[in-house]
Amino acid sequence: MLSVFYLVASLILLILLAYRGVSVLILSPALALITILLSSGDPILATYTQIFMVKLSDFAAVYFPLFLLSAIFGKIMEHSGCALSIANYISAKLGYSNAMFAVVLSCAILTYGGISLFVVAFTVYPIADELFRKSDTPKRLMPACIALGSFTFTMIALPGTPAIQNAIPCRYLGTNTFAAPVMGLIASIFLFSLGMAWLLWRLKIARAAGEGYGTHSANAQQVSTQDLPNIWIAVAPIALVILINYISIKYIIPNLDTAYLREAKYGSVDISTVASNWAIIIALFWAIVFLIITNIKRINIMKSINAGAQDSLSPVFNTASVVGYGAVINSSAGFGIVRDYIFSIATGNPIVASSIVTALLSAITGSASGGLSITLDTMGAKYIELANSAGVSLELIHRIMVISSGSLDILPHNGAVITLLAVCGLSHKDAYKDMAIASMLPAFLFTLLIVFGSVLFVRG
Repeated sequence: MLSVFYLVASLILLILLAYRGVSVLILSPALALITILLSSGDPILATYTQIFMVKLSDFAAVYFPLFLLSAIFGKIMEHSGCALSIANYISAKLGYSNAMFAVVLSCAILTYGGISLFVVAFTVYPIADELFRKSDTPKRLMPACIALGSFTFTMIALPGTPAIQNAIPCRYLGTNTFAAPVMGLIASIFLFSLGMAWLLWRLKIARAAGEGYGTHSANAQQVSTQDLPNIWIAVAPIALVILINYISIKYIIPNLDTAYLREAKYGSVDISTVASNWAIIIALFWAIVFLIITNIKRINIMKSINAGAQDSLSPVFNTASVVGYGAVINSSAGFGIVRDYIFSIATGNPIVASSIVTALLSAITGSASGGLSITLDTMGAKYIELANSAGVSLELIHRIMVISSGSLDILPHNGAVITLLAVCGLSHKDAYKDMAIASMLPAFLFTLLIVFGSVLFVRG
């Protein structure tokens, strides 16, 4: 049981120290290796180089192009004035008083359109920064707005959302991404309404205290308003990302001859494992080309590209470091004990079992997709058996598990949280509380309602 104690202590320390501003580049390997040393006595250097660094590099290898192109795209949007043009247009239509709603809505449209939440963070940030600056809205609320639009209802609840979290159960349960659409719509309204209510209340308090945007000039470039691009030119690159991503993944990539991927030098993989990544890389590349061509007189091309490339480094390696931490923790004796105990819950009511196990494992791994994958890999067959014997629809199990995965995952060590804060130039101490309450608490409450409702229904 000491190994469990070390695991829990490690997680608590990671959360607390990350919240207090200690770099996860230092925290992640240090706490992971200390946990392994104390709990199982496994060799430290082997754990560091063969588990931590391998998983860190695996993540970086897959996602660095995405972070790099996203950051360059976002930086050119900012430097060219496209972000300011969009912000001015939104403000004219909705008013500056609705800056937070505009940011949430923008993120929701992009993520429901199939754009990765990592890409959305870089893409929306310059627009959000202009809206918040002009409306004098506290910048510390910006990550919460982006998270609400990207990490919640469009990721785990809206029927048909292309988010990976919504796709994972399909392979195990034989369902599709539109599973349980009524529950998904109800959950979406619940998550959005609660999240926006919290943000509006927090804004009201800030206004009453005389708090405004704050001093954050180092993280943004002032753009001249004399020669802003037309709104259609400004919006076109974002539309291109969605359109080219969709066309690539639906029509272009599936029709390519990719038999060469089976060769060892390409990793002996199937096209399905790289299609999504290829599609967004293609989309971002051509959107950047379009941005440069249409704004060539407004920007210093190399300055914008270099700035974007530099901005991509911290988010990708911070996130990869947390992924490495999770891999080491997953290999620890304490995690095995905790996992087996959590899986022992999987008896009786399939709704209660699947939701609790998914939520807890998502919290431990700091990843909704990670928690879902571990749960379904280990217990997928058991949940199907339980659901069939209880007469519960597998579509319902699908939607409940996906919603539950987002109920405890957005903890301080979550990779998306770390990336978003880095992009916004804010710390956990600055912005994490509002982000957690606006984006994680509503999903947690909805999961509790599902659990208690299913228990009462069974008893009745």
